[in-house]
Amino acid sequence: MKKNSNKSIFAVALSLVLFGACRQNKESTAPSTAGQPNIIYILTDDLGYADIGAYGQEKIETPNIDALAQRGMLFTQHYTSAPVCAPARHMLLTGQHAGHAYIRSNSEWGERGDVWNYREMANDSTLEGQGPMPEGTLTFAHKLKEVGYATGMVGKWGLGAPHTQSIPNEMGFDFFYGFNCQRQAHTYYPLHLYQNRNRVHLQNDTIAPHSVLPVGADPDDAASYADFTLKDYAPDLMFEALTSFVDTNKDGPFFLYWATPIPHVALQAPQAWVDYYVGKFGAETPYLSGGNNAYFPHKNPHAAYAAMVSYLDDNIGKLVQQLKDEGIYENTLIIFTSDNGPSYAGGADPIFFDSAKPFRGEYGRGKGFLYEGGIRVPLIASWPGHIKEGSTSDHISAHYDMWATFADIAKFDSAGDTDGISMLPTLLSREDQEAHEFLYWEFPSYNGQVALRMGDWKIVRRNLLSDKEPPTIELYNLMDDPTESNNVAERHPEVLEKAAKIFTAEREAPELENFQIPLIDNGLFTEK
Repeated sequence: MKKNSNKSIFAVALSLVLFGACRQNKESTAPSTAGQPNIIYILTDDLGYADIGAYGQEKIETPNIDALAQRGMLFTQHYTSAPVCAPARHMLLTGQHAGHAYIRSNSEWGERGDVWNYREMANDSTLEGQGPMPEGTLTFAHKLKEVGYATGMVGKWGLGAPHTQSIPNEMGFDFFYGFNCQRQAHTYYPLHLYQNRNRVHLQNDTIAPHSVLPVGADPDDAASYADFTLKDYAPDLMFEALTSFVDTNKDGPFFLYWATPIPHVALQAPQAWVDYYVGKFGAETPYLSGGNNAYFPHKNPHAAYAAMVSYLDDNIGKLVQQLKDEGIYENTLIIFTSDNGPSYAGGADPIFFDSAKPFRGEYGRGKGFLYEGGIRVPLIASWPGHIKEGSTSDHISAHYDMWATFADIAKFDSAGDTDGISMLPTLLSREDQEAHEFLYWEFPSYNGQVALRMGDWKIVRRNLLSDKEPPTIELYNLMDDPTESNNVAERHPEVLEKAAKIFTAEREAPELENFQIPLIDNGLFTEK
C-alpha cells in the first residue's frame, strides 16, 4: 500500500490543490463579495451540552472555546436536528427538519456487501460511506458558492459514498479533506483519508475498529495498548488541511465547515494531553471494551476523553491566532456547536463529566434519544464588532436555522428553501428576531421516536417501533422541569391536540423504507 513519505510533501501538494480550488472558484464567480464575512462553522461530534467550561464543565479545560464565548454570544436553547451523526449533518446542510428530510437516521447501506469489515473497505472503496443524498440535493454550500464564497470542508462527512453523487465536492464544497465514511472514523489512525475525490494513504497499519486487547495482555500495563496509537493522527492532518485552506483563501470570502470527529470514540488522544489529565484525575479503572458498545480499550478512559476535548480546544486557539496573524479575524464569524448530545459508548462517561448538565446524558437520555440531553447542544458565535462580547441568548433555535442565517449574512436568496429561521437579528442583538412556533424531530432508530417543542412545552413519543413496550405520550414543561422528569400529558390534552395538528401538517412520509415508522403512518400520534 502506498504511503505518504513525509508531511512536507503532503503540505505542498495540499496547498497546490487548495490554490487551484480557490482560483477555479474565484474565476467562475461573478457576484460582488464586498461586505461578506468569512464564516467558520465548527461541528464537534458527540460533545455534550456541558462538556466545555463556558457551559459549566468543571473537569475538562477549554480556555480557547470559553474565550469565544467571552468575545461573543452563548446560546442556551440551541438544538441539533437529530440525535445521531448522519441525519444531524444532513439537516444542517439542507436546512430541513426531520419531517421533510431525506436522511432521518444513520444508514450504513449494507446491501452493498460487508460494509462493517474494515479491511474489506480498505481494499474496496465501493464499500465505504453511508447511504447517499439524492442527486440534485442543495446544500447551503451550493448557495454560498453562488455568491462568491470559496467553500471548504474538513473532517467527517458521513452523507454518501465515494463514487456517488453525494460526496462533498458534488455537494457544494470546493475542497474536502477527511473521512468520507463515518465507520472509518471509528479509529483516529486510519489507513487513509480523502482529499477531494481521492484517497490519501497514511503511515498507519491500523488494526480494525472495535478490536480489543490481545489475549493475556495486562490491562494495567501501558504497553498493552501500543497497537492503538500509531503514526498519522487524523485530527493533526485535518487541522493542517484546514489551516492551509484558510491561508489560501484569506482574501475571502470563504466558508469553512470543520466537522471534527472529536470527541466521538474511540478514545485516542495525543499522549501529552493524556498524561496531563492522568496527573489531574489520578489512577483509573481501564476501559477494556467488548460487547455491543466496543470501540478501542484505553488504560485511562477519563483522561483520554478530556485530552481529546482539550486537544481540540488547543487547535481552535491556534486557528483564532492564525486569523489574527493574517488580518482576517475581525471579518470572520466563528460558530461552535455539536452534532448531538454525549455518547455512552466506547469508554465515554457522561456521568463522570456530567456532560449534559443540567440535563441527563446517560443511555436513554443522551445521544440517540430525543430528550434534552440528546438534542440540546452548545452554540457559541463570535464575530468581532458585530456580536456583543460576553452576551447570552435564550433564543430557541436549531441546526436547520443555519441555512437562513447564512443567507442573511452572505446575501443569497433562501426563499422556500428551508424550515429554519434566520438567527442574524439575535446575533446582532436586534429586537426583530422571529421566533419558532415549534421545533420538530423524528427519529426512526432506538425503537422509534418523535418530539416537538412549542414554547416551553416539549412532547416526546417513544417505543413507536416496539411490539413489546407500549408507545409513550410524554409532555414536559421545560421551564418548570428542564430534566423532563414529570410527565404532565394527562393534565394538558389541549397541548397534545395542538402538537398532533402540527405534526400531521409538517410530516412527510420518508422516501426510504428503513426510515419509516409504521405506527406514525397509521395515525398513532393523534391518539391520546
